[in-house]
Amino acid sequence: MAKLPDDVPDCMVFLLAKAYQKAHANFKKQLIPYGLTNLQHLVLEGLWYKQGMTAAQLGNFLILDKATLSGVLERMVKAGWVEKKPDDKDKRLLSIHTSNKADDLKKDLIKERQTANEEILKNFSIEEKILFKRFLADVISCE
Repeated sequence: MAKLPDDVPDCMVFLLAKAYQKAHANFKKQLIPYGLTNLQHLVLEGLWYKQGMTAAQLGNFLILDKATLSGVLERMVKAGWVEKKPDDKDKRLLSIHTSNKADDLKKDLIKERQTANEEILKNFSIEEKILFKRFLADVISCE
C-alpha cells in the first residue's frame, strides 16, 4: 500500500484529490461486473431514494450540472438502467425512474457501495467516521 512521504507539503487540494482517486478507482473496480460507472451508480441510488424526479430535480439532488447528467441519463436509458416517463403532474416534463433491471440489482448495488464505504473507513474509529463525513460535507457546502 502506498504511503505518503512525511515531507509532502500541507496541500489539502492534493490530499483530497488523492483520496478521491483511490476511492473512485476502488469503487469503479467493484462496479465493472455490472457495467456501471460510479456516476451511474450514484444516479441509481438517487432515484431509489426518490423515484420520479425530473432531470433538473435529480441534478439538484446529486449536485450535478445539466450537461453531465444529460449524457449519463441517455447512456443509462440505452443500457436499460432507467426509464423516462411523462410526469404525472406536468405532461411536458419527463420523470426518471429506475428500470426493473436496476431494481432487481438494488440490494447488490447498495451492498457494493456499503463495502466501498467500509473499505475507505476501515481504519477509522466511530468518532473519526462521523467527523470525516461532517468535514467532507462542510467542504462540499463551503462557498
